[in-house]
Amino acid sequence: MSEITTLTLTQVRDKLAHKEIKAAEAVAACLARIEATEPALKALLHLDAQAAMDAAKALDTAGPQAGKRLWGVPVLVKDAICVKDAPTTCGSRILENFTPFYDASCIEKLREAGAVILGKANMDEFAMGSSTENSAYKVTANPWDVSKVPGGSSGGSAAAVAAGQCYAALGTDTGGSIRQPAAFCGTVGIKPTYGRVSRYGLVAYGSSLDQIGPLARTADDAAAILSVIAGHDPKDSTSAPREVPDFEAALAGATDLAGLTIGLPDEYWGEGVDDEVRQSCAAAVDTAKRLGAKVVPVSLPHTPYAVATYYIVAMAEASSNLARFDGVRYGYRAPEAQTLEELYELSRSKGFGPEVQRRIVIGTYVLSAGYYDAYYRKAAQVRRLIRQDFLTAFEKCDVICGPTSPFAAFPIGQMTDDPLQMYLSDIFTISLNLAGLPGLSMPVGLGQASGMPIGMQLFGPAFDEAAILRTAKVLGNALPPLPQPAGI
Repeated sequence: MSEITTLTLTQVRDKLAHKEIKAAEAVAACLARIEATEPALKALLHLDAQAAMDAAKALDTAGPQAGKRLWGVPVLVKDAICVKDAPTTCGSRILENFTPFYDASCIEKLREAGAVILGKANMDEFAMGSSTENSAYKVTANPWDVSKVPGGSSGGSAAAVAAGQCYAALGTDTGGSIRQPAAFCGTVGIKPTYGRVSRYGLVAYGSSLDQIGPLARTADDAAAILSVIAGHDPKDSTSAPREVPDFEAALAGATDLAGLTIGLPDEYWGEGVDDEVRQSCAAAVDTAKRLGAKVVPVSLPHTPYAVATYYIVAMAEASSNLARFDGVRYGYRAPEAQTLEELYELSRSKGFGPEVQRRIVIGTYVLSAGYYDAYYRKAAQVRRLIRQDFLTAFEKCDVICGPTSPFAAFPIGQMTDDPLQMYLSDIFTISLNLAGLPGLSMPVGLGQASGMPIGMQLFGPAFDEAAILRTAKVLGNALPPLPQPAGI
């Protein structure tokens, strides 16, 4: 691995700002790393090396600009986010030839901050999956062990960051799709508060759940990206008109956790969690205590209902959002269709993969006459109870802590025939999306049995991303650093 690609985002940014390296050199190093690792990793769906190099050379000609936080920094983007003149497929055949004519709001902000966009990262089709095995194009591998999954649905983004293909990547989190792959790949991933980052230009899966957020190598790196992409956007009706703090400034000088109260929910530490996950997370909590944090028990009693609630809500919203892909306006159109009904049936059945079709059917069912009250309305009521659980818990603590996933990365193909087991892998992440609160996953070591990264999750009150970022920074600095991934 090139020495340049082993640097963190903040480190390479400082070298770029002081002209120790050029933007073109940083991009060239990432492109070389992509060329070396991509045959085994399969993390990318689209790479525009020439456009990235042209953008970097233009930056070098103009010279570093102090007001641009990400000047010259190469990044990748999950393929659910629109990038002008770059294919945006959402990992689906139905959008195979779709190229947006505009940038998503978060991409506009990255460009304004001086970032160089290398390309698009692989993902589960329409963000529906927990392993990146549902992509219509390729199965991404975990850089720690290419026989194992990187998590999902932002698996391509997480794997690319962990492998040194870029310094940070954007992902999306509907039910844990940033945090779970961050845990599996040993990176930091943050899901912001719902409304903190504009969803304009994001292809919707679950409109009341989706959030764009960064995957990076450190909490400082994640704070740098979040500081750029966060903020109110009049083009997004769900964007919160809240002032955005300087997350990097909030982390400056943080060296201990004195005065911080951490809540440990019983529901996240009990039965069903692998021993190596529990041990690694417990050791991290002990480290937090030594750094001055106070630990108290809290309860999130409606957690057992979260999986059922989430999949009713998410599938209902997916059924509605994906109705637009009908073979008429854009996307795949079945050439053999003779009637309008055949056009709908053939275009959707051939364009969508089996997991997407499964979720559309279930979502349509729970929204249908006679079943709406029995399923969707009940799920909406339980969703409110889940949110209230968090609000009550935060009366006793500043952040909540628990494992990101009950287990480490599993072998490719192990769960593809058991969708229910795959859904249950998100048990510790989906509650936060239902509640609309911020959450972060950080690496806390390698599992003793698996040798794979273990992720621990930090939850914060609404719009208090700074609290979980600060906790992750201090704790991350105190824990032994992970080695470079050994799988590639």
